[in-house]
Amino acid sequence: MEFSIRAANVEDCKDIARMIMELAEYEKMADHVKVTQRDLEQDGFSKNPFFHGIIAEVPEQHKTKEGHTKIGYALYLYSYSSWIGRAVYMEDLYVMPEFRGKGIGKALMSKVAQLGLAAGCNQLNFTVLDWNKSSLDFYLTQGCFDVTSTMGYHCMRCEGEALEHLAQP
Repeated sequence: MEFSIRAANVEDCKDIARMIMELAEYEKMADHVKVTQRDLEQDGFSKNPFFHGIIAEVPEQHKTKEGHTKIGYALYLYSYSSWIGRAVYMEDLYVMPEFRGKGIGKALMSKVAQLGLAAGCNQLNFTVLDWNKSSLDFYLTQGCFDVTSTMGYHCMRCEGEALEHLAQP
């Protein structure tokens, strides 16, 4: 299938917001999504963006029955490892269900890896839900490894009132 991968721009935020919700529904977490199209526009396309994105797009003749040509995306950001230096974190990797298995997810992930290497990064980090066996298997075939099972790290989070409390001196 013909598709292209390109850098996201502010005009893509409506479709990115749509696909974020689709991903959240797939992950059974739709009620956790608080980010709006406006947030994406401000946070990804300001002078100092909090994230970067890439879009997978198909030609008009392959558009969805709803008329979408933007059928996948990846969001990523740069981080730093105190052990090895520059790193890239892939926040999301998503391809609409009817376009899966056609190399689009691999192309998106490969592009994030290319961008990370071009920026001098030494590792690509991301999370995957423990029940998502098809994604886990895919990542393993790409040479990735499970940091939780291999090194014992757990991904931790502090948010909401706990974050407010933690911030108090």
